[in-house]
Amino acid sequence: MSISIRLSRGGAKKRPYYRIVVANSRSPRDGKYLEQIGTYNPVLAKDSPERVKLIEDRARYWLGVGAQPTDRVARFLDAAGIKERAARNNPKKGEQGEKAKERAEERAAKIAEAEEAKRAAEEEAKAAAAAPAAEEAPAAGDEQAEG
Repeated sequence: MSISIRLSRGGAKKRPYYRIVVANSRSPRDGKYLEQIGTYNPVLAKDSPERVKLIEDRARYWLGVGAQPTDRVARFLDAAGIKERAARNNPKKGEQGEKAKERAEERAAKIAEAEEAKRAAEEEAKAAAAAPAAEEAPAAGDEQAEG
């Protein structure tokens, strides 16, 4: 039988209150458990001593027997100095998904095209500004020849 140290939810709707229990890992979250070794009240302030209460000697016993704590309970045990929790490292956590990367590339391509079109329009405007001055001089001469 595999044993886990986990949270069992109680309390009213939107007012959670958890028991820290030792249970068979196959039993339901709020179902039958072997022993209650503490409580956790997330509604209280983080610095409140009443937020997490643990019976340390029982927690040490169950860990010694081979019980596996869940991630949240492992945090509590680490804070209490009972069991050190290994630091986690997920380098891909902040990375975007494939679709988001594709959208970003498309957006960058559109922006590059818009900038290129803007430069081309500016060059055409400069060329158009220079060309009428060159065209007006011969055109004025043509008008005099006709007139």
